[in-house]
Amino acid sequence: MEIKINSLEQIGDAAREFIAQMGDRRVFAFYGKMGAGKTTFIKAICEALGVEDVITSPTFAIINEYTSGEGESIYHFDFYRIKKLEEVYDMGYEDYFYSGCLCLIEWPELIEEVLPEDAVKVTIEEKTDGNRVVTVG
Repeated sequence: MEIKINSLEQIGDAAREFIAQMGDRRVFAFYGKMGAGKTTFIKAICEALGVEDVITSPTFAIINEYTSGEGESIYHFDFYRIKKLEEVYDMGYEDYFYSGCLCLIEWPELIEEVLPEDAVKVTIEEKTDGNRVVTVG
């Protein structure tokens, strides 16, 4: 699946399209260069799911937990600052990844060996014209 985002005004529609295609999959690994829009897209997904909390990148906290409009937990990870895989073990990643809750992961390439086999790869690419393309699968 490919979702095109031609402007920031369209990101909500793109997030709803993404959600409509999620099915019962729960762990999504977001790949993309710095500034590609991973955090912005995840924020739009959370807003579309009814999160009322302030949605920010968990760069320093590594994980933020939000509550959807349905009362379900959503875990937003940012592994950019992970230096050693032991840090991921110490945080108890398995409790999150296998909880059945939605997990949205930025910088998954730094922890690929512990990602669940069924994690869905999502790539966000910025085009030369500034538009974004989200590729799922």
